[in-house]
Amino acid sequence: MRSSKNSTKPKALALASVAAVMVLAGCSGNAASQDKSTSGTLAANWGGFPESWAPGAEMEAGYMRVPYENLVALNGQGEIIPVLATKWEQTDEALTLTLREGVTFHDGTPFDAEAVKVNLESIRDSKTAYAGPLKVIESVDAVDAHTVRLNLSEPTPSLLTQLSTRGAPMGSPKAIKAGTIAQTPVGTGPWAYDAKSSTKGTRMTFTYYDGYWDGADSVGFQTVELYAIPEDNAATGALATGEISLTDTETTQFGRIESNASLKHLSYPAIRNNPMFFDRGEGGAFEDVRVRQAACYALNTEEIAKLEPDFKVRSQHFSEGEPGYNPDVTGYTHDLAKAKALMAEAGDPEVEVEMLAAPFNEKQMQVYAEQLGKIGIKVSVQPAAPPQYFSQWNSGRYGLGLGSNDELTPYDWYQAWFAEEAPGNPAHVESAELKKAADAAIAAGASDEADALWQDVTKIISDEALTCAHVAGEELIAWNTKVVTDVKPSTQPWETNAIDYKALRPAGE
Repeated sequence: MRSSKNSTKPKALALASVAAVMVLAGCSGNAASQDKSTSGTLAANWGGFPESWAPGAEMEAGYMRVPYENLVALNGQGEIIPVLATKWEQTDEALTLTLREGVTFHDGTPFDAEAVKVNLESIRDSKTAYAGPLKVIESVDAVDAHTVRLNLSEPTPSLLTQLSTRGAPMGSPKAIKAGTIAQTPVGTGPWAYDAKSSTKGTRMTFTYYDGYWDGADSVGFQTVELYAIPEDNAATGALATGEISLTDTETTQFGRIESNASLKHLSYPAIRNNPMFFDRGEGGAFEDVRVRQAACYALNTEEIAKLEPDFKVRSQHFSEGEPGYNPDVTGYTHDLAKAKALMAEAGDPEVEVEMLAAPFNEKQMQVYAEQLGKIGIKVSVQPAAPPQYFSQWNSGRYGLGLGSNDELTPYDWYQAWFAEEAPGNPAHVESAELKKAADAAIAAGASDEADALWQDVTKIISDEALTCAHVAGEELIAWNTKVVTDVKPSTQPWETNAIDYKALRPAGE
């Protein structure tokens, strides 16, 4: 679902979709025109490419999980399973990982403890939201070549979960130090980037890496090609002809997809979307909690659900059954009278802010701007190209932002967006009540009391209206059954484009 994808997603839209389609049609005689079932090539379209491939950058799973792997992963039951780390032991003071032997990066660099150290320190010291949950790592010790110890400043039972996400892939330390990894991904995954076979802005080609630790039998395709076709009709047309194997799509395309016996589609929960009040420091537009609460009551997420049929209105970030879900959090039901009363109580301040928009979320932002205008909050939505958007939307330059939070635990969510020094809290303000509650939850570690304490934290975040207007959307993926089989989502939750690449097989095998 391209147009409603979250605002932290690194989708650099192709400048000319027509040119992309011409390439797909074989005008250049490239691999895209070959028979995918015989060439062993999977052609996936996610509408664009990441601005940066550096570990910790805002990369969708559809991109990241082609060249990269994580230390660990989650299975379908939410359990941590080995990937590049085979064993682990965690205490309140440290997480010690035993690393898989015989693994190399695509540039030949060994995967070892020093590589893990470079990766985790690089992500932790970055300015992205993924850095927040890793700030707990005070230092990283390479105990020996295949043992690494992460020394922790506080108990963090959720750290392994965070290491499974798209925010913590393992990249070549050589490429990280050289700075080349931002544009040339170098990981340990089954497929290595092939620059010579790629076409800038149109196609990125990844070919099977002969040194892959899990062997050629673990994958079904020799080559994975990523395409940039941002226009849904063009993508569906390319899918129908077999020029691409699979694509993300929209509900507007279901008629065409379902009328073609060769095409199928699936959906799974992938997007959590909510506005963030960044300018809440001293003298800021949203310093007064009553103004933030008024804004939350003015926002009508039911209107967004009408615009995006796969969006569902939610009361809070976490789903029932997830850590951090609080049944006492009811959210802010649309109530314009209550919103106006709160603004009056706050003295009817003049509030005027800007928010940055990308092509895929501008429509939603314009709706929110109109709704906030009804209570006197003037919001100017500034369109931007994706590269500018991704580097600026939560930088503090804009008072209001619309983003997705894909954190899986309340600890990670708090550390990414709401703690005083969180990367997603550019105002660097935190109430004493929130800090006290978070400190208590952190100190509880993995005890029986911890979940209830984290529920207190999520309740305060809601009560203080630090964010609100939660909606959840689904990723919609379509594929051509004559080209590819065994299409299913990854077991890693709340990731967009999260296809299980290794499970895919050419049709007819």
